[in-house]
Amino acid sequence: MLRDEDRIFKNLYNDLGADLNSSKKRGDWTNTKDLCEKGRDWIIDEIKKSELRGRGGAGFPTGLKWSFAPKEVGSRPHYLVINADESEPGTCKDRDILRFEPHKLLEGCLIAAYAVNSHKCYIYLRGEYYNEGVELQKAIDEAYKDNLIGKNASGTGWDLDIYIHYGAGAYICGEETALLESIEGNKGQPRLKPPFPALVGLYGCPTIVNNVETVSVVPTILRKGSKWFASLGKPKNTGTKIFCISGNVNKPCNVEEEMGVPLKDLIETHAGGVVGGWENLQAVIPGGSSMPLLNKEISEKITMDFDSLVENKSGLGTAGIVVINKDQDIIKCFARIARFYKHESCGQCTPCREGSGWMWRILERMAKGEASREEVEMLFDVTKQIEGHTICAFGEGSAWPVQGLLRNFKKEIIKRNNFDPLIKSNKDIPYLVDQHLLEKDNAQNKS
Repeated sequence: MLRDEDRIFKNLYNDLGADLNSSKKRGDWTNTKDLCEKGRDWIIDEIKKSELRGRGGAGFPTGLKWSFAPKEVGSRPHYLVINADESEPGTCKDRDILRFEPHKLLEGCLIAAYAVNSHKCYIYLRGEYYNEGVELQKAIDEAYKDNLIGKNASGTGWDLDIYIHYGAGAYICGEETALLESIEGNKGQPRLKPPFPALVGLYGCPTIVNNVETVSVVPTILRKGSKWFASLGKPKNTGTKIFCISGNVNKPCNVEEEMGVPLKDLIETHAGGVVGGWENLQAVIPGGSSMPLLNKEISEKITMDFDSLVENKSGLGTAGIVVINKDQDIIKCFARIARFYKHESCGQCTPCREGSGWMWRILERMAKGEASREEVEMLFDVTKQIEGHTICAFGEGSAWPVQGLLRNFKKEIIKRNNFDPLIKSNKDIPYLVDQHLLEKDNAQNKS
């Protein structure tokens, strides 16, 4: 388990107060000027050495991303944008940072903005986080009043203004380029890349987009050193991470733990175990609803880090752990997830716009026991037609949960739908969408 002295978020449960004075007692805004005076190259190099990877889902190396920003400011200003859209089902880590540790985020914004030559920072907050926005604005006002941000922020000689921009609750705006479109006042639709935001981002200017948790850990890394952060977790999977544990557990919670912690330890030690006991476990979604599920066998032995989960055909994502026990109808669960992605698709790419609806409708029939045998393979084929064929990763996010279901619970689908035993393989009958079409085809063959 993570030692208390290695915890970055010491007020995750709001035991110590979120105001400026309480935050300073926990070490926030300490020697911020000294850290900045060491220079942009030192800051970026330390973040690279720490091997910090983005905590928003993709896991891209943070220091490398910062290094993509032009070294000199030309005719176009640079921007820093904080992604606080947090719309991934099963994820609520950023919410607690915004409520209980806002000054960690604001100090991280100052250091990150200085490192990438930005005088303006926008925090893009999902519309449903109204109360969190109120708390964050209080923290911003406190920071301005104490000269921690604004003109000559914290005595660094660097000017920084921070603004909150409220979204309207669209999942797709969690994708960084759709987020930028939304800030500009346009419909939240992803942009083609390249060009990447680091060169052509907000208002066509160089822009760095980072997740709330990613930026919030930066000041602590710089104070304690990159070697300290890199000593936690595993190589290329370093540091601490806030894990969100929900679903069929006795004590749903957010907890900060070391990267590479066993999944079973998180569920049993921190979340009070599975409802009905570990033997009642059916599956676990390890990284928010867009990541493929893990069956009970894998869940018992897997560790929670980027590489281990990829090796098991899943992903860490946002570390939103959703526990599903045997009391749940697993097919209905994933039909509901598919419905969510159908609803949230921006509609820009045909494979995603049409395919997400196909997946939902097929899964609905499977949940009711009304699907045809061909639709099992057809459903997998549809996921492959979506995956890798869209502008952004939303396509993969909608397809991967379905692939995980088919990979682990294909037998349950076959049993539910009472497929005709006379049909020996998918090659016997062409792909048909509905059972009545299958019956109609059989009738025509007989005649």
